Amino acid sequence: MMPRHVDGNALAGPLSDLFAFDVTCASGRCVGCGDVTVLARAMVYEDEMGFVARCHLCDSMLLTVVRTADGAWLDLQGISGLHVAL
Repeated sequence: MMPRHVDGNALAGPLSDLFAFDVTCASGRCVGCGDVTVLARAMVYEDEMGFVARCHLCDSMLLTVVRTADGAWLDLQGISGLHVAL
């Protein structure tokens, strides 16, 4: 039997604990080559739209940050896992 679900508001506490720090200290696993290292080692390219971070080994796209008039979009499709030391 599956446990009863609640809505996404249940993530407010756990996610605020994880993202209330310098995220560049978190380790990500590159989808392209499998390397696991801190995000601070990524090669980052910036333009007027935002940022693209690429793997320092294989040049695969790890993440993008695009700023909009009302916020920002974060795409982490190039990272298969993110480790946050608590």
